[in-house]
Amino acid sequence: MGGELVLIAMFLGVIVWAWRVVTWVWLRPIKMERMLREQGLSGTRYRLLYGDAKEIQHMAKLANSNPINPGDDFVPRVIPFYHHVIKAYGKSSFFWMGPVARVIIMEPELIQEILTNNRTFKKPTPKPLAKFLVCGLSGCEDEKWSKHRKIINPAFYVNKLKNMLPAMCLSSGEMMKEWDILIDGNSSAVCELDVHPYIEGLTSDVISRTVFGSSYIEGRKIHQLQKEQAQLTIEIVQSVYIPGWRFLPTRRNMRLKEINSQLKRLFTDIIRKREYAMNVGEDDNGDNFLSLLMRSNQKEIQENGDNKNLGMNTSEIIEECKTFYFAGQEGVSTLITWTMIMLSIHPNWQVHAREEVLQVFGTQKPDYDGLSRLKIVTMILYEVLRLFPPSSIFTRVIYQDTKLGKMTLPSGVHILLPILLVHHDTEIWGKDAKEFKPDRFSEGISIATNNRVSFFPFSWGPRTCIGNNFAMLEAKLAIAMMLQRFSLEVSPSYTHAPSFVCSLQPQYGAHLLLRKI
Repeated sequence: MGGELVLIAMFLGVIVWAWRVVTWVWLRPIKMERMLREQGLSGTRYRLLYGDAKEIQHMAKLANSNPINPGDDFVPRVIPFYHHVIKAYGKSSFFWMGPVARVIIMEPELIQEILTNNRTFKKPTPKPLAKFLVCGLSGCEDEKWSKHRKIINPAFYVNKLKNMLPAMCLSSGEMMKEWDILIDGNSSAVCELDVHPYIEGLTSDVISRTVFGSSYIEGRKIHQLQKEQAQLTIEIVQSVYIPGWRFLPTRRNMRLKEINSQLKRLFTDIIRKREYAMNVGEDDNGDNFLSLLMRSNQKEIQENGDNKNLGMNTSEIIEECKTFYFAGQEGVSTLITWTMIMLSIHPNWQVHAREEVLQVFGTQKPDYDGLSRLKIVTMILYEVLRLFPPSSIFTRVIYQDTKLGKMTLPSGVHILLPILLVHHDTEIWGKDAKEFKPDRFSEGISIATNNRVSFFPFSWGPRTCIGNNFAMLEAKLAIAMMLQRFSLEVSPSYTHAPSFVCSLQPQYGAHLLLRKI
């Protein structure tokens, strides 16, 4: 009798499990598709389990196999499937990533509504193994996000950024010396160089110094590990998530877990050393991100009666350092690299920018106040961020049926804000939207966008990237120091091939000709 009851319970369990699977891969997506079409949206038909995932991967592989000319529209190369969906179904449309519907939103008014209401439109929960890459402030929601933002904010006050400038200058100066040596060693006084690896090294060094202070050597090890981790994470994000897959001992799963363990050990060791130095009054540089974060966290705990629940634990501090380290290094390196490429392609803007830099600084080392007065350089950086935003798409998810504009979207839908498509939209920016024209920002962002949310490389609203001022300061400094020393030209070996990996990067490098001035 007991055995029969066990068999019946197992049979019922199998039936329940099977029903959940059928609901997940078929019944719920079909119901969701019907609801979306009732709202007037058009899109692809749902296909069992995979949705459009295979076509997305195929189109991306095909697009990345063909370089383009510098003047060509590169959006179809970077996000080919999204570009295809917009052309086929319109700006408000949807497609499928596995059994999850993804709705594309491009209207600035709706984008503003989504980015303003961060308690309704939330960031999707990362796939389990994808959490290893960045899961700090950017992955927090609601009260946890508010707590972390409050603790981290002091590290990005203006006076703290000013104190980080010497570390940025030191790193930039070391890279310039390398280039000087390479040019001096060339009889033609010109050096052909793929600058992208150098810029990646520069931003890694800057982040290492500004995050860890004297421990920046360990920071370089972290950069190498996170770079590999990012490549593996992209593979996961672009695949259909199957529950339980993360537990299988595949080569990718095991490597991701191994990298995560190594990173935790490195960060834990650095944090313990810093805690000891702070306790004995020997913290060598109180203006690095880690020291500022730990002091702010300690203050938050003490102000609430030593309630550690209102501060961050060691694991959370590690996640914030990982997030700032990766986002800061990756985003700034692509911004500086694309700026150098654009200045090489458009020498007239290079001349204008250099004249401004020399007028403000001469041959002296740039300072904070002078960098804030660089109007032309700022215009150029904004235009580069418009054409080549570090991230191509922002994603949000709703957990209940939600009204958006005239639509009511069903719970579980993922909402995509395609930054790249919005930044290149001729209906928003005019017929010259795909051209490099920094003067469109001559009167600032508000005038350029007509006060609409159509320029958001660092996101917008409450969740605007906390490190955007840090990124702009580092980019301005690096570009100013380059313009003081070198002239830039496009090398004959340069191949124009923007491609999205973890950020929008030049697939075949950034081969430029450098000359001393």
